[in-house]
Amino acid sequence: MAGSTESGGGARTVCIMPCASRGGSMLSLRHPKSGEQASYILMGDDLCEVNWFKQSFGSWFLGDYVCEDGGFYICTPVDPIFVLLPLFAFAHMSNSNDQGKFRQLDELLYVDGYPGYQNLISIARNQMQMICDVKEIGSELFYRLDDSKVLSWLYCKVEQLKKTFPKLGKNYAAQEERELLKDIILMLGEYVKEPWLKLLCRQLNIDIEEVYANPSESTVASVSGETTPMPFKTMEINGGNKSDKSTKGRPPKKLKTQVESQNIKDMFRRVTRSGTK
Repeated sequence: MAGSTESGGGARTVCIMPCASRGGSMLSLRHPKSGEQASYILMGDDLCEVNWFKQSFGSWFLGDYVCEDGGFYICTPVDPIFVLLPLFAFAHMSNSNDQGKFRQLDELLYVDGYPGYQNLISIARNQMQMICDVKEIGSELFYRLDDSKVLSWLYCKVEQLKKTFPKLGKNYAAQEERELLKDIILMLGEYVKEPWLKLLCRQLNIDIEEVYANPSESTVASVSGETTPMPFKTMEINGGNKSDKSTKGRPPKKLKTQVESQNIKDMFRRVTRSGTK
């Protein structure tokens, strides 16, 4: 579903969201890989990450309003476990002789300066047992990260992506399994820190240095665009058919590119091309 967004300054641009979405709450959370501030939208039990995409040339015509920079927001569903894993790993504090402490969710999801995590407590309660040991004491639940469960969960992600990647284009469909696995690891590396990737590579019998040293051509294909996680910024999301006052003559505020994501950018380019054939 495509609609328009309006920031606090009144500038408008395009926002692409899942078809079933009906608005949601903007959350400021840490990016699971970089730890930097990023924006997410919580819609019921679904969490979407917000990225900003911009081609070198282009504009949008929104009614009688011209958005000159041609950039747009992409809100894509993300597994909340990716976002929550760093918090649980930080609280784990385990070593070879100590498996770590069990903690309650409100303690695990307390991050100074990021109150948005408290909105994910119900999601965490329903999903984090996939990667955690859980103890019930009275009416309270206590969680502790389990490394073996995290690895099993990542392996399931690999199996899911093995079925999805060949549908993204001929380059992926023609790849041998080992090359496909390397691309999948690179994709997971957008959200998972290197220690977890090393464990996953060990299970898949792939050297992580090989993954980064020799990426496939489909992964490093150059494109004329930019994409970056969107820094937290309050904005109002309007449906595509909703009328709005014209802001003609008011140029949109251009977002500053911070971190470029080659894999997501390349996948988006292939999907949009295949959809226009």
